[in-house]
Amino acid sequence: MAEAAALTELLLRYWRGRERCVLLAAGEGALDAALAAWQAWIDDPARCARLHLIAATEAMPRADALRTAAAGRPWAAPAGRLAAALPPPAPGLHPLGFDDGRVQWLLAAGPLRRVLRELQAAVDVFVLDPPGAGDDDPVALAKACARLAAARALLVLARAGTAADDAAIGALRAAGFVDEPAAPGSRCWQACHLRRGGARRPGTGGGPDAATAGPQDVLIVGAGLAGCAAAWALAEQGIGSVLIDRHGAPAMEASSNPASIFHGTVNAADGVHARFNRAAALQAQRAVQCAIDAHGVRGAAGGLLRLHAGDPAAMQALLARLGLPPGYVEALNAAAAGRVAGLPLAQPAWHFPGGGWVDPAGLARAFVERAGAATRFRGNTAVAALRRGAQGWQLLDAGARVLAAAPVVVLANAGDALRLLGGGHWPVTRVRGQITLLDLAQQPLRLPRIPVAGSGYLLPALDGDALFGATAQAGDDDPAVRAADHAYNLIRLRHLSAACLADADPPPAALHGRVGWRLLTQDRLPLIGPVPRLDDAALQAQTPLARLPRLPGLHLWAGLGSRGITWAALGAQLLAARISGAPWPLERSLADGVDPARFALRRARRG
Repeated sequence: MAEAAALTELLLRYWRGRERCVLLAAGEGALDAALAAWQAWIDDPARCARLHLIAATEAMPRADALRTAAAGRPWAAPAGRLAAALPPPAPGLHPLGFDDGRVQWLLAAGPLRRVLRELQAAVDVFVLDPPGAGDDDPVALAKACARLAAARALLVLARAGTAADDAAIGALRAAGFVDEPAAPGSRCWQACHLRRGGARRPGTGGGPDAATAGPQDVLIVGAGLAGCAAAWALAEQGIGSVLIDRHGAPAMEASSNPASIFHGTVNAADGVHARFNRAAALQAQRAVQCAIDAHGVRGAAGGLLRLHAGDPAAMQALLARLGLPPGYVEALNAAAAGRVAGLPLAQPAWHFPGGGWVDPAGLARAFVERAGAATRFRGNTAVAALRRGAQGWQLLDAGARVLAAAPVVVLANAGDALRLLGGGHWPVTRVRGQITLLDLAQQPLRLPRIPVAGSGYLLPALDGDALFGATAQAGDDDPAVRAADHAYNLIRLRHLSAACLADADPPPAALHGRVGWRLLTQDRLPLIGPVPRLDDAALQAQTPLARLPRLPGLHLWAGLGSRGITWAALGAQLLAARISGAPWPLERSLADGVDPARFALRRARRG
């Protein structure tokens, strides 16, 4: 308890007068330190506006153990809130937001050096307990802390005194931390009080976009699902925005389908694609549930089945090898999957308990409502061109008149974003998709309790219709709903479950649908982050991705393909973190995998 009081005293001095404080606690006492900081923030009327808590532990906490450990302690109430929000203990980083983003957690489990290597943050206060947290390389630990340290960051070593602790202190000093005695009369328990001197080294990242200085709002071009999610995520970081769209209301294009699905992914390699989808699906579940509960949006986050032509025992073994918990995904044989779905299925399936479906336009509106007064919508405004000026970026109409200008612009308008960027080599494809809606009054259909996906997908009943599909036709610009595409979707429906539809096709009058387009990247991952300079002088094959020159203040948030619901929340949070300087909500390796500069760098390396 004395340690918690000492940490509270330190934080009260440190965060007052600041917009944001980022604390990283690692080791045996990481959760207690972070929870004590949260309680201190709650109790302090002069607290910083936003508190970021990064807890690095050997294993993900369990809700029951967390509540038990906090019982009788000053932070029992926030511990209960954290326990209630804990995600399934899947590998990776887990961002959690509270109080409209004013308190943001990042849970990280695993060996400390590996965790720190994947973090991107500008940390103000480190609490290491014990020093090294099981790490046998104090030099590597010190270098990792130095990379993450904000200017004038404070590092506290708890219970120091052993020879190993002395080695850690020496390594930290060598990495640029300097000794600073505790304040007179302080009750601080640390044996060593170290502060990082000077500014961050150029290129280390973690700081805000240099163009965000000043009071101006971020301009978001495109008020579809991506743009609306960006407005919400920026608001959570205390940044205002203006949503600009050519339509009179948000979510009028691809986001206006009546419903869409979301879920994670499993594959044996567990590479960037699977890991990004896993992290995104966990965030999507929270965003969708919030939209349903607090904003009256139609949908359900009660599970989804994805058919898989594999052996159930092998599927189960794969989950065990990857360490994927049943709260995220389960392997079911065909009979068990059929029982969950409520209709016979011919194949085994991955069951994603947190997957489901939602009205995309409703989810987009919920994001805008969550942003509140921090965002404004400006409709019926077509952006014809983008121009860089002395004060940032200008959006121009067809007559080259300035519509709006700001230091920071986010292009969230799908394929039109690439037109505004002046073309260039972006390996993307515009794909036409047609969904089919079947009037159940004219043609009864046996429907599943939860969405079933495979070569296509089928949803539970939706306003008297069955919704299934969808086609995927690259380079097809036909806006008409086509009978041939309905026929194709019916074939795929029968592949999902032969039991749901009689042998005869429904009458044509019972079928209607909708056509939309989505932007698909070559590697099936989105484009999220600052736009690179694409001239030859800037693209050096030897340059690390993080150090590639960028166009200051210009960000891209596009290429969501058919995964818009799944990717919207996490992608927007990453975008907002890169703009604001907040800790990134996912691993650096995953952020690299969605960086818009990745394709240009690959091209440069191929020569």
